[in-house]
Amino acid sequence: MKFLGNLIWIIFGGFLSALGWWIAGLLWCITVVGIPIGVQCFKLSAISFTPFGRTVVYEGGAVSFIVNVIWFLVSGLELALGNFLIGVFFCITIVGIPFGKQFFKIAKLALAPFGAKVVKV
Repeated sequence: MKFLGNLIWIIFGGFLSALGWWIAGLLWCITVVGIPIGVQCFKLSAISFTPFGRTVVYEGGAVSFIVNVIWFLVSGLELALGNFLIGVFFCITIVGIPFGKQFFKIAKLALAPFGAKVVKV
């Protein structure tokens, strides 16, 4: 079921969501200071590409909080808003609710990705 869900996910928006994370990662990697943030974007694009069967565990401390604030102001709001709006669109129909829930999970991750870890269920 996870395979089928992820396959349908990639076709109906997962690829574009993962592409957003990749573009954000590439833009952050332009500067030397932004490389760790860009690498985290590349890691988190995996959940955006195949979210079924994965969950997010939030951990972190003061450094994660500071980086999350910078992230939110520069890139996070755009990614979160895009995923949220697509999730609302999918939740209009009963069949799309599981996909909408996955977009909401990624939108929450886009607001504060640092200190978050993706684990397989």
